[in-house]
Amino acid sequence: MALSTETRDKLKTVSTATLCTALYKRGLRNQFIQDVHPLDPSKPTMVGEAFTLRYMPAREDLNRLEVFRDRAHPQRKAIEDCPPGAVMVIDSRKDPRAASAGGILLTRLMVRGVAGIVTDGGFRDSAEIAGLAIPAYHNRPSAPTNLTLHQAIDINVPIGCGDTPVFPGDVVVGDSDGVVVLPAHLADELASEAVEMTAFEDFVTEEVRNGRSILGLYPATEDQTLADFAAWRKVNGR
Repeated sequence: MALSTETRDKLKTVSTATLCTALYKRGLRNQFIQDVHPLDPSKPTMVGEAFTLRYMPAREDLNRLEVFRDRAHPQRKAIEDCPPGAVMVIDSRKDPRAASAGGILLTRLMVRGVAGIVTDGGFRDSAEIAGLAIPAYHNRPSAPTNLTLHQAIDINVPIGCGDTPVFPGDVVVGDSDGVVVLPAHLADELASEAVEMTAFEDFVTEEVRNGRSILGLYPATEDQTLADFAAWRKVNGR
């Protein structure tokens, strides 16, 4: 099922924390990519369907600098094939000692309209990438070329990224906290539920700032809380 504009727009208004709670309610505990951080936490929320690239350990005789001359090289091909609106997710084996990509390749993704990029490895040119108009997430900066440790091997196959399973077409959401992966068949209902949860959390935050105790409020174990929330929603159009 393709990601609809309605669901994409909803996901842009909710947090990865809220989505993780909604996933947990469904028994999914391992959808938040570990040890991946935004290069620029101030960027808008990233949402898109996963397009994947997988690296394996490099074998030196097959991974010389000349491999980039091949127009079908998986890394270069992935940059040109990743659809506009998608999020490229790279399995770099949780190894940031060599860069998954750098500023030129990410600039190409930005120009092509890709929604963002995530790796459990590292990026070179990290300061430059942070300034690009594309959300990017990695473990930490890394200068060496990917060829020194990683061999690009597969495009758009199931991968692991930061110990999280990522299937092509899964919906990837990133904010200032990190990146969560939504199974494609659950994306619509998770988006709708997260919007509802966010409205309640905004109400709770306002009440707490006004001095109200969290007991009976969060979670809403008192009937008065539900009545107050209904009135708040009416006033605020939520």
